[in-house]
Amino acid sequence: MSNAQKALVMAAGIFLAIALITIAVVMFISAQEATKAAQNNFSNIQTELSQTAFTVYDNTLVSGSQVLNALRKFSDQDQFGIQIVTGKNPAGQWYGKVINTGVPVDSVTYGSVIGPAPGTIADAMDEADINYVNPSGKFRAQLVRDRSNVIRGIVFVQQ
Repeated sequence: MSNAQKALVMAAGIFLAIALITIAVVMFISAQEATKAAQNNFSNIQTELSQTAFTVYDNTLVSGSQVLNALRKFSDQDQFGIQIVTGKNPAGQWYGKVINTGVPVDSVTYGSVIGPAPGTIADAMDEADINYVNPSGKFRAQLVRDRSNVIRGIVFVQQ
């Protein structure tokens, strides 16, 4: 082979190598964008799934027995509180954790956890207690969200 042929073969090899590297880089970048989109979708789905347990209580009318079930189910969760306002106790009682709802909704501290709650499930089931939840009573449920849109509590108000 002459030197010219060797140079052409070498140039073609270099050209093919550059073309393959370019194709690989383009594919890697497009795959990276698809991965980011998939991660965002997965994060959204995960957030929705974690909040589905609470969507039943989003501005709905529930019975007292459902309130007691919610109290049993959620009162031991970390960073979560349930307030029950009964006819005998218009100030309400917190269970689990006390959530800051005494400030405007657009406040930075709205929905933040203040501390442990004094209420117990035994109080809610004791007919002699002012915090007694009548199983046949009707309660309006409302979710409490913090500034990060994380559900921090549920407020039940007897109707």
